[in-house]
Amino acid sequence: MAEQHSFKNVYDRHVRMVFNLCLNYVQNREEAEEVTQDAFVKAHDGLGEFRAEAALRTWIYRIAINCCLDHVKARKRKKRSLFNLFRSHDDLAEQVPGSAFDHPGVQLEHREATERIFKRVNALPEQQRTALLLKTMEGLSQNEVAEVMGVSAKAVESLLSRARRKLQDELERSEG
Repeated sequence: MAEQHSFKNVYDRHVRMVFNLCLNYVQNREEAEEVTQDAFVKAHDGLGEFRAEAALRTWIYRIAINCCLDHVKARKRKKRSLFNLFRSHDDLAEQVPGSAFDHPGVQLEHREATERIFKRVNALPEQQRTALLLKTMEGLSQNEVAEVMGVSAKAVESLLSRARRKLQDELERSEG
């Protein structure tokens, strides 16, 4: 393994990027830390097999996104199973919380509005949500998003357009 790809160097160069991505997916600091750790465990395990066919950064992004998606799916399964547990008690079922919104970059006075926006983003189909988060929150170019997602730049353009249209429609519906 080349010196530039030692695990410590990979971790040091990418941990902030991975944490921010995870935080944008799960919107909770503790969960983002957990998913970041999972992503780096997987990166560590696979680093020896990394072939420089893609940029290391792209490879790390793919691992992090997969870990985020796995985490979100597991959280939904857990929430559904808790809901089913309390289904006969309607008043208790309403009290079963999802993940608490705890994004440290959002000031208290903006937390409610930001939570509503993230709720809509989270409701987008997986591919649209991923493209939107990578482009708008991570600041990747359309070509970089395409490389990370393993799709064409044209597909990313379409995903972003549909995601923005859905978000705009939801915003108009909630205001009207």
